[in-house]
Amino acid sequence: MSVRHFLTLKDCTADELQLILQWGIELKAELKNKGHHGDPLKNRSLAMIFEKASTRTRLSFEIAMTQLGGHALFLSPRDTQLGRGEPIEDSARVISRMADAIMIRTFGHHVVETFAAHSQAPVINALTDDYHPCQLLADMQTWYEHRGPMAGKTVAWIGDGNNMCNSYINAAMQYDFHLRIACPEGFEPKAELLAQAGERVELVRDAAAAARDADLVVTDVWASMGQEDEQASRREKFLPFQVNSHVMAQARPDALFMHCLPAHRGEEVTAEVIDGPQSVVWDEAENRLHAQKALLLFLLHR
Repeated sequence: MSVRHFLTLKDCTADELQLILQWGIELKAELKNKGHHGDPLKNRSLAMIFEKASTRTRLSFEIAMTQLGGHALFLSPRDTQLGRGEPIEDSARVISRMADAIMIRTFGHHVVETFAAHSQAPVINALTDDYHPCQLLADMQTWYEHRGPMAGKTVAWIGDGNNMCNSYINAAMQYDFHLRIACPEGFEPKAELLAQAGERVELVRDAAAAARDADLVVTDVWASMGQEDEQASRREKFLPFQVNSHVMAQARPDALFMHCLPAHRGEEVTAEVIDGPQSVVWDEAENRLHAQKALLLFLLHR
């Protein structure tokens, strides 16, 4: 069987994504009811390469492998030859001959693409500057648990056209929903993705307009990792795109709010929203664990 990688949501079919979602829900229930999953990934190892710092990603993947009976190995640039200039191709060839799967959290998306092209083992994109597909697995599972199928719904993305926004565009195509994006000029998502999505995605310049009658409102920090020196200049441009009670009031009365975290209260979202009754960010964060267990099983236990 040929190796499967997970670099964006488009590496799976819509049916496969629905299968992963259902497995995530079942694994979550199984852990709650039985306290364990058995050992479906016994003697399997996941190499975790981190070039970007992480809380949720490291916790969720490492604990996922432990709960599935496998082992996760943390690798930082200072711990490996990657940090000393070894070609990505060579590292991929070596690591994939030992590890059963490789998870990478890095800056340039070309890193995971190059790694996958030379790897004998599945490569998982745990975040690049362009995409964050693992977070979308958790977001879609969280929505399903609270509201059912995503098809036909309207999502408002408010803020930076960043990696999360790009992955929400992919999600609109894969999960069959309408996406309305509100961002400042000059901070739009990838143009080629907008073109691919066609009428599924709409770009507006007003946060309240984006949220109007939305079923789900989503945002992210205004300056991602590696953009810290732009924090002050971005703040002025993004202030009109804060998710606050006025913006949420434009959405449907039963609309949910999501944020991939970490969050800056008083910047991209107010405390009354993220800590309010419409927020499901803590379920969303927990579901990184369960959705990624489902993904690991999909890639390694087929």
